[in-house]
Amino acid sequence: MRTNTEMEGVSLLGNQHTVYPSDYDPSLLETFVNKHTENDYLVTLHCPEFTSLCPKTGQPDYGTILISYIPRVRMIESKSLKLYLFSFRNHGDFHEDCVNIIMKDLIRLMDPKYIEVTGLFHPRGGISILPFASWADEEHQALRQQRMTARMADVMCYKNNF
Repeated sequence: MRTNTEMEGVSLLGNQHTVYPSDYDPSLLETFVNKHTENDYLVTLHCPEFTSLCPKTGQPDYGTILISYIPRVRMIESKSLKLYLFSFRNHGDFHEDCVNIIMKDLIRLMDPKYIEVTGLFHPRGGISILPFASWADEEHQALRQQRMTARMADVMCYKNNF
């Protein structure tokens, strides 16, 4: 069981009076302490209900956001992540921008060893956009390069099936 000290900074989880944001708000993000800093391990968050707006037309865009990271000292609290991602609902940005903004906000907040964010957006105008962004500290650069290469191979395999 975690102590109250370990739960400092986690205020949204368990709060019965949740207020949903009306626009992009990175201040919603909260973290907690990683109790296993001696281990490199991967945390993956699957967020299948992401919504944002096209910056030109204002039309809604829907997709799934996948976030995978190797934590250092801090980890993302999932309810705060849910509210943060919800804050994009009325935010106008391209898919590629949303994925990079999410990644950069999480880097600033957690200082992970490695992080990648993938957007799997539903087709609009007959085109699906699947942006992938990653970042790694010096020690994990080889992993970043491997994941980027694997992602490019996935895209080529997908393309060659059509």
